[in-house]
Amino acid sequence: MTRDQLKNRIRGLVKQVYSVNQVTPEEAAQYDELTKFPELKKVIVDLLTNEYDNFLDSIDWVSPRPTTFRINLKNGQEFYLIYGKRSWIAQVEGKKYYLLNLPEEERAAQAIARILRYGTKEEETETGGAAETALGGETPPAAEETPGAAETPAEEIPAEA
Repeated sequence: MTRDQLKNRIRGLVKQVYSVNQVTPEEAAQYDELTKFPELKKVIVDLLTNEYDNFLDSIDWVSPRPTTFRINLKNGQEFYLIYGKRSWIAQVEGKKYYLLNLPEEERAAQAIARILRYGTKEEETETGGAAETALGGETPPAAEETPGAAETPAEEIPAEA
């Protein structure tokens, strides 16, 4: 192997190593926050594996201090990643998981897997899932269905003897 061949081989290997750790142009176009905050990609990969693109819809930068990101999933659900003083914090369904500890990181990954199983929000609204449970199985009346609701008397409740 000549000196020039060795230099070219080393250049090729250096490009390979750096390309593994950098964000690809396709990811940069889709998730602008990953280029601005490279540590965010590492956290997302830890929680969702390298196949995170199959599950993410978008990433929104919500707050500058503490730095907070809303991670929108393709099924319409979301969770938050917050950059704390010591580590990242994942907030999934209102519960905070401090990602510095491995057991908490595992619980955060399980909570994210749970919300990925929920399905889309469109399916829930089509079936009336949230509205039915809130009113004991009854769907709420639409505003245009009851224009004279104030004019109709309320039903009387019979007193028990």
